[in-house]
Amino acid sequence: MSKPKIVVLDGGILNPGDISWGEIESIADLKVYDRTEYDKVKEIAYDAWGILNSKVVIDKKLMQSLPNLKYIGMLATGYNTVDIEAAKELGITVTNVRGYGPQSVAQLVMAFVLSLSFRIVEHNNQVHNGDWVKCKDYSFSSYPLIELENKTIGIFGFGDIGREVAKMSSAMGMKVLVYSRSKKEGFENASSIEELFERADFLSLNTPLNKETENLVNIKLLSKMKKTAFIINTSRGGVIVEKDLAYALNNNLIAGAGLDVLAKEPPSADNPLLTAKNCYITPHFAGNTFEARTRLMHKVYENIKAFLEGNPINVLTK
Repeated sequence: MSKPKIVVLDGGILNPGDISWGEIESIADLKVYDRTEYDKVKEIAYDAWGILNSKVVIDKKLMQSLPNLKYIGMLATGYNTVDIEAAKELGITVTNVRGYGPQSVAQLVMAFVLSLSFRIVEHNNQVHNGDWVKCKDYSFSSYPLIELENKTIGIFGFGDIGREVAKMSSAMGMKVLVYSRSKKEGFENASSIEELFERADFLSLNTPLNKETENLVNIKLLSKMKKTAFIINTSRGGVIVEKDLAYALNNNLIAGAGLDVLAKEPPSADNPLLTAKNCYITPHFAGNTFEARTRLMHKVYENIKAFLEGNPINVLTK
């Protein structure tokens, strides 16, 4: 029996060369592209049985142009780049991968918390610019330094990543306040998203991007935060209205932000957050540790294998 042809549209981030495609190659005729533009997908995947994808937009028109397409496997948890309803209509199965990187993503959340509480980036820059050499005292600090004990971390979205953030935060003596679609036993639950924003000293966004969450974090919500509070986003950039966050930062409505995601990636040069005050930005790499990517690769293989065996798992098109 011949192996099904699968094309990887954007495999360069998952595997820049340090892990193996071997498991998937054992069950599929695999062709890997590091990145693919939308208008090139039909050319490279015209006869493909399956597509593996993370960030390429796969809409109904594109699906209809690929006559053999039966399977789309997401190389991530998020799936907002694929038209799920169109896939259902066309009989194409779409799967995603859950739980491959909560430790890594939560680790970056805590890195932002720690960096912002001591303003590590700014103080490091000052030292290297000679400020400590010129200092008359043995120590200096140019910003308020914050101890995390008894500070409240608000967690919006309480899936695998949110739970891992709660676990790490609790280990540092922080109080955990949760807001999710359902009450979470064993944790203090905010009665509304407004309460979450009002009470949090650090606010971690860990929610999927969908119709309910797109542009949810706007100036109205940001204005409810403490002026000493920080917001951290490792979910999806589209959850935040970026011009509103830039305004809140530049006008001292909140103390700072740590962002691993932006609405458009890579960002345009005129993105207002690139020049906003007290805004730490990393290039959407929270889930890119070697360990997380190794787990992701294996789970992608498991999804394909289960579908081929007639027992699909992690299906989004039920």
